[in-house]
Order: sequence, then structure tokens, then C-alpha cells
Amino acid sequence: MRIDLHAHSNASDGTDSPAELVANAVAAGLDVVALTDHDTVSGHAEAVEAVHALPEGSRLTLVPGAELSCHIGGISMHLLAYLFDPAEPAFAAERELVRTDRFRRGRAIVERCRELGAPISWAQVERIAGAGSVGRPHIASALVEAGVVETVSEAFTPQWLANGGRADVRKHETDPATAVRLVRAAGGVPVFAHPGAVKRGRTVSDQVIADLAAAGLGGLEVDHTDHDEAARTHLAGLAAELGLFTTGSSDYHGSRKTVRLGEHTTDPAAYEALLAQATGAKPVSR
Repeated sequence: MRIDLHAHSNASDGTDSPAELVANAVAAGLDVVALTDHDTVSGHAEAVEAVHALPEGSRLTLVPGAELSCHIGGISMHLLAYLFDPAEPAFAAERELVRTDRFRRGRAIVERCRELGAPISWAQVERIAGAGSVGRPHIASALVEAGVVETVSEAFTPQWLANGGRADVRKHETDPATAVRLVRAAGGVPVFAHPGAVKRGRTVSDQVIADLAAAGLGGLEVDHTDHDEAARTHLAGLAAELGLFTTGSSDYHGSRKTVRLGEHTTDPAAYEALLAQATGAKPVSR
């Protein structure tokens, strides 16, 4: 059973439509895929429809979710939320606050890039984002189009868009313990995304993770392309100490990143542990 619990569509900063993501998950031989766009559930309906429309003989289970932007002690972090009730008012309001602030931040980052000599525009970024929630990857793609950098990854350096970089602007991000409680109150299951991704910037301490576990965190994303073997070993041991399940995921973004669907996967036992904790929504299967 091949399970990938972290993938993005063009409802946020991926390049596949939700329907294309479903088709590509089937083509990749996945049995389960989670749609976890940043701070939005706007791609869920299309993905569900695509699962129901799969041809006879195709099999896929879709896990609806989201990836939440959080901040603690000067460090940005991401929280994956699975199988929550998207209509639960408090959690819906917080997602909307984070999502709408992305536009203010995006405009400010574009202006800083222009001040630094990059010939990009807000209209260009909006074109790249389409109907998706604007994020730094869209601005990075604009920098590639303008010839400022060669790849999206090269845009995420202190020279440009990295956390604390010359063009970076802070956005509204939820306190992670608050986010954990909001997800749980909506019947969902919270999992800390890529907690050891040091190449992205500063990471939180083990004590912060322990505090989040006490607040209701369900798991840690351990097998991820941004984790080396030492980080995976450490995080797996920490999860065991704290009674958390561990997941593996591609963090797929379509053509915007080189990682492939199913490049890292979740053990079926961990997936069953996640399902056992969820009360807000159910997976959708064909």
C-alpha cells in the first residue's frame, strides 16, 4: 500500500489542478494521496469529483487536508491538518485570515524585489498563481521568468525570498499550539510538517515539539526530501518518546519542484493511526 500524505495543487502553490493531481497519483501507483494546499480547502471539491469519476479499475483514496502557516519564537513552521470539518467556524476563520494576508504579503514582497532591481510585477505573479492562493513560489517563478534566477530553488536564498531574506516580508501565521487545538476542535488530526528541514531556515527545538504533543499533536512528518538520514533517525526516536505516529510524504508541487509523487511514503500502520483519531471528515475512495 503506497500512501503519500502531503501534496499541493494549483489551489495554492502547486502546478497540477486538483483533478490532475488525482490522475497523477493514480499514474504514480499510489493507493492514498492527501491534498494539503496552503491554508485553503478550495481544491477539495474538484479533487473529490475527480476521484468519483475515475474509470473502472482505477483505485485511489483521497485524504482531504491543508497545510497551515504557523510561527513561534521567531521561527516559521508548517502544520499539516487532515480530515477536519472544513465548515467548523473557528478553524475556517483562522484559515481565511492566513490566506487573505498572503495577498498583502505577496504585494509587499514583489515591491521589495522591484526595489532590489528585479523586473517583475504583481500582475505577473497573479497570472502565475491563477486561482491559487498567492505564495512565495509564485513570486519565485516570476523571478525565473524574468531571468533573475535560474530555478525556483535559487530564489529561496537570503539574496531573495528565504525567511529573513532581503525581499522577505512577514505574514500572519498562527501560533502552533493554537493551530493544533483548532484542528482538533474541528475533528482533524495535526501533523508537524518537515520539522527538521534546516535548509529552509531555523527549526524548532525538541521541547517545542514536546509541548505541541501535549497540546494534541498527532504525528511528525519524518520521511521528507528535506530531511537527511540523521534528521530522520532523530525525529523517529523523538516521535516514539512522545507517542506520536510518523509519516512520509513527497510534498509534491507538480512541475514547480523536482520531487515526485510517492517519492516518500507513509507506513500503513501510521495511516491507520491517523484515521483512528479523525472525527471531522472521512477519506474519499473510488
